[in-house]
Amino acid sequence: MNSSSNKANSEMHLGFRVTSPGMLSLLQDLGRFGQHHNGLTTGGPVDCNAFKLANLLCTNDENLTAIEISLGGLEFESNIDTIIAVTGADMPFTINGRKQPLWQSVSINKGDKVAIGFAKTGVRSYLAVKGGFKVKPMFGSTSTVVREHIGGIRGDKLAVGDLLPCNSDKSTSVETAIKSEKESQNQKQCQSQTHNIVKNKPSYHNEVTLRVILGYQQDAFSNVQKQLFFSSEYQVSDSFDRMGYRLEGPTIKPNINGILSEGICLGAIQVPPNGQPIVLLNDRQTIGGYPKIGSVFSIDLAKLGQCKTGAKIMFEQISIEDAHNLLHLERYKHEKIGIKTIPFLSS
Repeated sequence: MNSSSNKANSEMHLGFRVTSPGMLSLLQDLGRFGQHHNGLTTGGPVDCNAFKLANLLCTNDENLTAIEISLGGLEFESNIDTIIAVTGADMPFTINGRKQPLWQSVSINKGDKVAIGFAKTGVRSYLAVKGGFKVKPMFGSTSTVVREHIGGIRGDKLAVGDLLPCNSDKSTSVETAIKSEKESQNQKQCQSQTHNIVKNKPSYHNEVTLRVILGYQQDAFSNVQKQLFFSSEYQVSDSFDRMGYRLEGPTIKPNINGILSEGICLGAIQVPPNGQPIVLLNDRQTIGGYPKIGSVFSIDLAKLGQCKTGAKIMFEQISIEDAHNLLHLERYKHEKIGIKTIPFLSS
């Protein structure tokens, strides 16, 4: 084996060895866009902003591959010195048994044991590593969609013994010196940015109001049914996952039995024959034939994605014009703390 092969082999082993995968841990980037015509869904992080902030805390590009941890329980051992950050749901975070802060970057060393406990509030947290995880993209993305056996490692959730390779710093000595100087100059700015992130971190609740933009099939629902939908309280059923959230509450009845299957956007609110709404999320099927009363405003989807069984859900109608204005305000707020874009989602 030549020196270049030895180096490549050595780099492959620079990463994290999973010792406990937890309930559901998936490698994700921001998603697989432009592939619906191939029958592939978008995937990507359910709480997009928490994902981006985890990368931002590691001074990464916001699309670099990180881990989405659902409910908790992930543990791994590092064989590399690097920096990580954990954002999202309130999960106990320890290194070698010592408690660590969420929403901040922390250093880890070779041999350290990292553990993410089970969520106290919220459902999903995000663990980013400096440089991101080194995963080969499939159809333009590393996002894992288990149903489609695509993305991540083996197209599946993490398992005991998996090695998660981390991208190594391949800078030359000159580049490293320049980078070091630049990082030193930006240190105060980074500290200020971290302060802003901690200051603006979201809170997750078990009672949320989701803003809804009515869709073009709204005429399939009478005014009485719409009023019933917007004035009722629903609960998250025990059937929720990355495909969608099934809700339980007053029955909504459209005046049609179904439609020809058509493309479905992120956040679409389907009403199946039993009248119980389903809000579709990142791993939704690409087409469906249930009538849709509208779509949940993209900004609000993270709030839903952090809800557990029994959480109370209310809906509030907003106009398209208000939605556009709110998106621009959100973009301005995010750009102030370093997020470049907000999730307009659909492919």
